[in-house]
Amino acid sequence: MKAMLLAAGVGSRLEPLTTQVPKPLVPIANVPVMEHMMRLLKAHGITEVYANLHYLPHKITEYFGDAEKLGMKLTCRYEEQLSGDAGGVRSMKEHLIDGTFIVVMGDLLTDADLTSIIREHKDKKALASIALKRVDDVTRFGIVVQNQDGFITGFQEKPAVEDALSDLASTGIYILEPEVFSHIPETGEFGFGRQLFPQLVAKGLPVLGIEMAKGTYWSDVGAIPQYLEANFDAIEGTVKLETEEFVSESISGAQHGGKPASDRLLGAGTTVHETAKIDAILMTGKNCEIAANAKLSGRVILGDNCIVEEGASLTDCLVWADSKIGRNSELNNTVVAGNTTVEPNSRHDRAALVPQKAEPKKLASNGVK
Repeated sequence: MKAMLLAAGVGSRLEPLTTQVPKPLVPIANVPVMEHMMRLLKAHGITEVYANLHYLPHKITEYFGDAEKLGMKLTCRYEEQLSGDAGGVRSMKEHLIDGTFIVVMGDLLTDADLTSIIREHKDKKALASIALKRVDDVTRFGIVVQNQDGFITGFQEKPAVEDALSDLASTGIYILEPEVFSHIPETGEFGFGRQLFPQLVAKGLPVLGIEMAKGTYWSDVGAIPQYLEANFDAIEGTVKLETEEFVSESISGAQHGGKPASDRLLGAGTTVHETAKIDAILMTGKNCEIAANAKLSGRVILGDNCIVEEGASLTDCLVWADSKIGRNSELNNTVVAGNTTVEPNSRHDRAALVPQKAEPKKLASNGVK
């Protein structure tokens, strides 16, 4: 089976972080979110992937190439003008027309059992299937209504709680038969949620809703608070990731605040001063430096080549590669973009920090533990 990975979005809800990189490349536990999705596809036997690109496309192609390093084949196509998610799939029609295929969003983090979802789609002979997930807040998602056999009878776009007919949300994972192309216009912007799927249902065609198995993790990595939480979920083991084994090195001599060694994953070449206090679930990339009297608490992720200077304090923070946290600074619930220097003695709470040419962004107070 082939996959279509949608990677053309601008990622405006993750600004200012996405002024540096396209949303599919934002890291989750130091690995781009799109790579996590690619690895999940491979784990379920899907190695031929097509992707549409639009915003900062060269960064995606430079990172992945043809995906040979993942044991996969990736073919990308640049969209000069966005044409909607179904329109993006249409751009790869000639590659997908020969059989059942899966469509996934390039910015999803999930450990869904794709094999099971595909099997149910085929067993029930659906034209199109949508993977569904039960959600607590229906006002944030497109909600799906089904009959007793699981086939979809209607949709609600971000309904009020009192109006919601279901708590099952579309996850952005679709299984499609090539016949759907006859229902997609040859030109123009066209979407799955607002146009294609409602039109198929209105025509009485078999559109199936398939609920993800209980306990399946799924995050749309939407706004920055959700993005930060997805990173913490990754290092806490809430989501099962199909990444290569991460080698943990000893941080002998550091004060660990009672956290077990399994909660500290240090990249090769990382050093921790003996007076640094590590009271955090910690993951670092390669060649990081945590200096004297630095304090790390809660959940902390450092990308490659990061420096935490003397006396700096990080609580529930994500720091992208090649950044420096200045002496005696204090950061709480904050994301630091790549190549950023945080000034000494500064204080930041629920912020998104980027290199100085761009202004820091304050995060909403909700959505972050």
